[in-house]
Amino acid sequence: MRKYFLLLLFMAGYNLPMFAQEEHPYVPETDTAVLHKLDNWQDWKFGLMIHWGPYSIKGVVESWSICPEDEGWTQRKPYGIPYYQYLQEYEALPTKFNPVKFNPSKWADAAKAAGMKYLVFTTKHHDGFNMFDTKQSDYKITAANVPFSKNPKANIAREVFDAFRNDGFHIGAYFSKPDWHSPYYWWPYFPPKDRNVNYEIKKYPERWKQFQQFTYKQIEELMSGYGKIDILWLDGGWVRPLSMQTEESLSWSKTPPQDQDINMPAITEMAREHQPGLIVVDRSVHGPYENYRTPEQQIPAKPLSYPWETCMTMGNSWSYVPGDQYKSTNTIIHNLVDIVAKGGNYLLNIGPGPDGDFDPVAYTRLDSIGQWMSVNGSAIYNTRVIAPYKDGKVCFTQLKDGHLVNAIYLLPENEQLPGIISFTGIVPRRGTKVRVLGSKQKLPWKVSGNQINIVIPKSLQKAAWKYAVVFQFEK
Repeated sequence: MRKYFLLLLFMAGYNLPMFAQEEHPYVPETDTAVLHKLDNWQDWKFGLMIHWGPYSIKGVVESWSICPEDEGWTQRKPYGIPYYQYLQEYEALPTKFNPVKFNPSKWADAAKAAGMKYLVFTTKHHDGFNMFDTKQSDYKITAANVPFSKNPKANIAREVFDAFRNDGFHIGAYFSKPDWHSPYYWWPYFPPKDRNVNYEIKKYPERWKQFQQFTYKQIEELMSGYGKIDILWLDGGWVRPLSMQTEESLSWSKTPPQDQDINMPAITEMAREHQPGLIVVDRSVHGPYENYRTPEQQIPAKPLSYPWETCMTMGNSWSYVPGDQYKSTNTIIHNLVDIVAKGGNYLLNIGPGPDGDFDPVAYTRLDSIGQWMSVNGSAIYNTRVIAPYKDGKVCFTQLKDGHLVNAIYLLPENEQLPGIISFTGIVPRRGTKVRVLGSKQKLPWKVSGNQINIVIPKSLQKAAWKYAVVFQFEK
């Protein structure tokens, strides 16, 4: 289908540039302050992402229901409602948004107890509703027609950032480059056709310039008025220069591709003037402003040669959906171990409800994760990859100094520890005993061919192990 689409564009006479191959090389950062922050970020390993906005009232996937694209992804509720009627109802949701249970300190305390080290919060999603007190738009949480605007905590992004910062978190600001409410992106004069800008930029360059300025000023507000920010996490990768289009980004458009250059050089320079060492993540736009990459809802099959972070939902949806099905603690911890063993970070998302609180199940998961991390966190934080990374049910990490190695056995749900833990590829230092995190016992080991066997005594097998067990040794 993609090839057919490109062929049609050429037949129609569109002047397309030569697009690069799908897998672009990673462009290393040169700013020493950013490099230092990136190295620190790779120590944090585990973070919390929060998708939240008035869309939680409808319990629909965030923003996308107002985008006239694939019906299966952008399903509107109730089914069959005319588009413009739905859009009007959707854009009126803020007038009903009054999350009276909003208490970001409760979120921060639960995330800290779970062992999370950093936060990425949605200051604005694609629908253009601002969860901060921007001066560039009236479509915001502090607008007079929003019931919550009378609350002392109305400037939600500030409250969230302050609460998590007070709990020792590093702060990331999610910001959507496309803005489907802005007349400079979706001009009401034209109907939207897909997720992209809905007018010809070449024909109306001044309007696009206004959008560039609008975006620049909003990001400057966040970078200058909301305390220390460590990460600028930019979403909406179809907003990019035409020369940087890829096969993937072309597939996101039903209309001819345009030069949606948002002027990332100027934005990045400004942002780092306010926030020295800021990590900039212009996600999916492979180039100098993508300091780390963000595979979404997936874990790479093997380690990657550049900094990366899996962003994944705790439930099935990024935003609040009534009755959402949450991943088990076992699955979440296995994901964390697998990701860290391959050199990545794990950014786990929770979507608060319209009342301003997490689902009770989310708190239960965070508590269970925290109990495991309190014992085994030394095998996660401040670690780096070591080959062979994973062998069967055993994942490997090593401390940054390379002295200690962790062999992390992924315990199947509702099973006890086996009598022998075996793996290949890493040999403990001769004479060393294997330490089990969570126990004072040290275990002998032996070599059988190219396989290392750690013998587990029956008393240790019967202990109440959950999720994963860490065997630590010198190499």
